[in-house]
Amino acid sequence: MSAASFIRQAACAAAGLALLLAAWWLGAALVAGNPRTAAFADFAPGPALAALAGMLRRGELWGMAVPSLRRVGGGLAIAVALGVPLGILLGRSPAASAVTHLPFQLLRMISPLSWMPVAVLAFPTWDGAIVFLIAAAAVWPVTFATAAGLRKVDPHWFKVARNLGAGARHLLTTVVLPAVAADILTGIRLALGVAWVVLVPAEFLGVTSGLGYAINDARDTLQYDRLAATVLAIGAIGFALDGLCVALIRRTAWLRTT
Repeated sequence: MSAASFIRQAACAAAGLALLLAAWWLGAALVAGNPRTAAFADFAPGPALAALAGMLRRGELWGMAVPSLRRVGGGLAIAVALGVPLGILLGRSPAASAVTHLPFQLLRMISPLSWMPVAVLAFPTWDGAIVFLIAAAAVWPVTFATAAGLRKVDPHWFKVARNLGAGARHLLTTVVLPAVAADILTGIRLALGVAWVVLVPAEFLGVTSGLGYAINDARDTLQYDRLAATVLAIGAIGFALDGLCVALIRRTAWLRTT
């Protein structure tokens, strides 16, 4: 990337961030100026950023984020362990794809939070229930991205591999996985976004740790500056995780073109 291109992108990012902050400040001013909503004035950028700085200084934010990251990581690991093999099956077998299309689409359209009563009954701990809900939300992007990527692979690759004596294991490790690595990571990126959204409401109930619990606790104690700061932290952590996924996708995209 040239210096001019980098400067242009940085300027656009700064302009977008400035517009977001301006909209936030304007909304907070309107809230503070209305007697019916003046109690929520601490949602403003100044109090929220000050609260965020205090949370970082005291190390509280790390303590909030670690349990949430652990739950998201567990749910995503299960989603990948289930979704990648299932996606490969759907991508390689038209019959399996046809048979599972209707039930999978039906299950995919059910809100993961709808399974919360079932998860509470099925799992002995709230952590287990939350991980299940995240996995239920994240498995579909991984599955369908893997299947779609495999369908785009040139069939001649498989013929050449078989002619060279490749067995099922070698086909998987030398053709299938390298060919769909970027698609799998794209599915994981989408799944991460869904999981990050599901995490917060899932942590409203039962647990006493995590970012969702911190939001609920701040609301109950009327600490709206802390609530806004936690929301900012959720956005920043999610943005960082998404950026990591994008970097991994770029590193693996060459496999499809070589």
